[in-house]
Amino acid sequence: MLRRMVAMADVPRALTPVLADHLATLRQMVFVAGPRQVGKTTVCRSLLGASTYLNWDSEDHRDLILRGPDAVARAVGVEQLQETPPVVVLDELHRYGRWKGFLKGLFDTYEQQLRIVVTGSSRLDVYRRGGDSLMGRYFLYRLHPLTVGELLSAEVREDVLLAPRRLQAKKWDALWQHGGFPEPFIRADEPFSRRWRKLRVQQLVREDVRDLTRIQEIDQLEILVRILAERSGAQLNYSTLATQARTSVDTMRRWIDTLCSLYHGFLVRPWFRNVARSLRKEPKWFLRDWSGIADPGARAETFVGCHLLRAVEAWTDAGVGEFELRYLRDKDRREVDFVVVRDGEPWFLVEVKHRDRELSPLLRAFQQQIGAPHAFQVVVDMPYVAADCFAATGPVVVPARTLLAQLP
Repeated sequence: MLRRMVAMADVPRALTPVLADHLATLRQMVFVAGPRQVGKTTVCRSLLGASTYLNWDSEDHRDLILRGPDAVARAVGVEQLQETPPVVVLDELHRYGRWKGFLKGLFDTYEQQLRIVVTGSSRLDVYRRGGDSLMGRYFLYRLHPLTVGELLSAEVREDVLLAPRRLQAKKWDALWQHGGFPEPFIRADEPFSRRWRKLRVQQLVREDVRDLTRIQEIDQLEILVRILAERSGAQLNYSTLATQARTSVDTMRRWIDTLCSLYHGFLVRPWFRNVARSLRKEPKWFLRDWSGIADPGARAETFVGCHLLRAVEAWTDAGVGEFELRYLRDKDRREVDFVVVRDGEPWFLVEVKHRDRELSPLLRAFQQQIGAPHAFQVVVDMPYVAADCFAATGPVVVPARTLLAQLP
């Protein structure tokens, strides 16, 4: 156990210095959200120093929280003279039915004397469970599974593309085969990874869904989770999924939204501006853990998609601009896997291939239609090239090892 904890600590996370800077310079609460077992607690506890960690799942900690904001503030030590405001980390607080009201009271009363960090495995920015609005009282940061860029550099450089560097082959292979969640990545042991994935999904359905939603049809939801496990990178047909899970289309939409809000997967919606005969409604579904996807093409698309999502959310969270991840598809079924949008304008296109290095003609056609400055065909099984992908303006075939190394 000690060896595992040391190994976990040896993987620096890019979010750690960002949060430390926030706590040193800003009064707003820190909200850290992300998938179960992605490392939120490890990151947040590293910020504490001599301050306080409270976990809602601990009975003693829960009793303290239920006594109210004043009790928590006294326990943290706000009544004692301190060089800097103490930090309290409130883990999984969203499981408390009145969590928003509690935080509003704690922040409004002690914002000058205390710094507050809240973590959770649901989308804290949109999760609604009563209480007053927290508008203006927090900034949201999202923690993702490990990526190539994060493994290469934990520097705070979310506002620029990184200079490409080669990731060690051992780390690349571990990331591709075992995913970016810290524990299976570090262990790099296939039997452990299989057991870990199975347990994580069971906990998601049987614990998180039960505790945080009003969904009663858990068995049917498990059927949906199994179906979606084989459809990462595919367009969603809500009607077909509803038939397979034996529920209504409206219920299916709510269930998909729930799985996204609990960070099991994410949706990528079509970009239709300046695209002739474009699709406008059908989203694509992606898992946040690519390691269990058997089909190499679907795994490659999910692998790159997760890296792109992490980049657009990191840039957005850092205040660089408003970034979105979309895809392109028209009614003739011509498609490009991803387009990264910056402040409402397409920035670069990405078509993902596992091995195919023959440039897709659709890249040039769609690039000309929407006016994106860059268009990449990203090949996962291609050696690293020490060159700046963004120096090219026309469509170009690039190694995934190079492009992903340039993203935060």
